[in-house]
Order: sequence, then C-alpha cells, then structure tokens
Amino acid sequence: MSKTIVTTDTPLEDSQRGTSNTLSILVNNSPGVLMRICQVFSRRAFNIDSLVVSEGRTGAFSRMTIDISGSPEGFEQIIKQVNKLIDVIHCYEHTAANSVVREMLLVKILADKDERSSALQVIEHFAGKTVDLSPNSMIAMFTGTTSKLDAAVIMLEQFEVIETVRTGKVVMARGSQAT
Repeated sequence: MSKTIVTTDTPLEDSQRGTSNTLSILVNNSPGVLMRICQVFSRRAFNIDSLVVSEGRTGAFSRMTIDISGSPEGFEQIIKQVNKLIDVIHCYEHTAANSVVREMLLVKILADKDERSSALQVIEHFAGKTVDLSPNSMIAMFTGTTSKLDAAVIMLEQFEVIETVRTGKVVMARGSQAT
C-alpha cells in the first residue's frame, strides 16, 4: 500500500525552497523505521519537504523517497547516519542528472460552462487529464517535474482554485544504477 504525505496550497519560488536534496532509501518493512529516519533529519536541522513511502516489489522491503532541505555541510553526514540504521538496506542521493524524478498534482477549480473550454486548454497544455467533472467544477491531474507543476498551478489561478493536493517526489535511477 502506498502512502504519500505532502500538500501544498501555493507553489514555492526557488528562493523559498533552499538547498534541496532527494534521497532514496530502501528499508526493511518494519514498524518504527520511518520514525528513526526522521529523527536523523531532525537532529541535524533538516526539513522534510516531501516524503513518499511505499511497499517494494516484495512485502519485506519499503522504498522511501525523501526530499529534504537544510545546510549543505551536514548532508553527507546525514546519508552516513541513515545508512548506519539497523533496518536501512541502503540510502542514495539522486540528482536530476542521474535519475528520473516526478510528482503528481490534483487541482480542483471552479469552472462553469463559460470558463470550461479555457480551463481545458490550460490542462491540455500541461499534458494534464480531467479526472472529475461537475456542472461547476473540475479536478485535473498533472504529472511531471516540480517546476512544471508549479507553472500549471500558476496558470490555473486565473480560475478559482478550490484545492490542490500534491504527492512528494518519486525517483528512479537511470540506467543500471540502483535506486
């Protein structure tokens, strides 16, 4: 079962994000692992910007994708400390150059029949899909990079945005590298 914890009501500017790093952590699927990993970040004053946890191909393991921000000086130490935890199989840092990173966004907007075609054009431009439609509102789904999703939200603000829900980043290493 997949668990995603992250919501954002407004897109963040790059200057607001700070130094961001994406980690992929393979762990034993056992109680308390997430708490112990989060404590490592907390002790080093790193903020968890997004967190996605899902069961691996077998029920014995889970994959965590964590996007964190904080002081670049302590980042290598965090990776070392996470790798030392008992239930951690491995912890790797991923960059845009060595991995594929995606997020998903759901946006609910008010759009009556007069505004609907304009809203659909924006959704289509960002390769989104309409996943729910009612006489006065619609829900659109987008997948892509953080900057693409931020841009989609900005363009949809010409309509009345009721709600946004975002997953955290999911990452997979390119080529034969381990994730």
